[in-house]
Amino acid sequence: MDALELTRELIRIESISGNEAALVKYLAAYLERLGLVVELQEAEANRPNLYARRGEPVVVLSTHTDTVPPYVELREDDDYIYGRGACDTKGLMAAMLKAAEKLIAENVNDFGVLLLVGEENGSIGASVANAIPNACKYLINGEPTESKLVLGSKGTLRAILRASGRAAHSAYPHMGESAIEKLLDVLTDVRQMPLPRDETLGATTLNIGLISGGIAPNVIPPAAQAEILLRVVSDTATLKKILEATVAGRVGIEYGFQCEPVFMEKLEGYETDVVAFTTDIPALTNWGKPLLYGPGSILDAHTAGEKIRKRDLLDATEVYAAMVRQLQHKIV
Repeated sequence: MDALELTRELIRIESISGNEAALVKYLAAYLERLGLVVELQEAEANRPNLYARRGEPVVVLSTHTDTVPPYVELREDDDYIYGRGACDTKGLMAAMLKAAEKLIAENVNDFGVLLLVGEENGSIGASVANAIPNACKYLINGEPTESKLVLGSKGTLRAILRASGRAAHSAYPHMGESAIEKLLDVLTDVRQMPLPRDETLGATTLNIGLISGGIAPNVIPPAAQAEILLRVVSDTATLKKILEATVAGRVGIEYGFQCEPVFMEKLEGYETDVVAFTTDIPALTNWGKPLLYGPGSILDAHTAGEKIRKRDLLDATEVYAAMVRQLQHKIV
């Protein structure tokens, strides 16, 4: 099958985060048929990473097997394939597998394919895979970058702000202390925080993604919380200091997933860009110098209309194979 048909097959196998096993089983069989040595690594129970190699890889193609919910059925028209994972990342995964097939036909050795669980919810697969022994010099990570080679990606800092108050009858508010009002005051100040900028990555951005609290309309709320996410262009330590100075002890802060910004390798002959989203790359520090490239747009990822252009997908097969050859030549 060509890359288009392989993409259709991969989309048909639902692999929402936590349910990657069936897809990985399919991928393992496919790569074994190509003649690669396939190893599975349990990142968590029934959540296997897959590392396939030909020779002793110095260049590895990598992406993730999981998708966000909900599952979206496969459909297509003359120009696009639609469905969950079409661009994030089953289409480009198919292009990587077909690139591997092409390299094998050309008798190219010493490359590999690394397919990871859990990128969409904390990169657990990448964190565990970082311990796999390898001699890789370059890691080509696949995400939808509109067929541009990415020079930098922002980091991530998640935090939960927890406010405490005292419950009381709403007819007598002076007898209580509203955790929601306290939280709202803090969030107003958080929205005004001076945030760093970077010449390459641009501005730090803030999203207040979740707010919850209270018991009932007639009860002064004793507890409230907000979950925020910052896209990092400087470093997480700097942002923590800014956030903590702004909060000034008025609410508690609990930090969640965090990773630093990453600057990637440049190759001649490719259009370049920077992106605001986070990838598995920060967790793959033992896999050589990173590159980031893939067909499709991040603006289509995670949406009901997720899609990938057929022409871009086919072109990506050639690009991934060319990158492997180019990087191997660079090592020599």
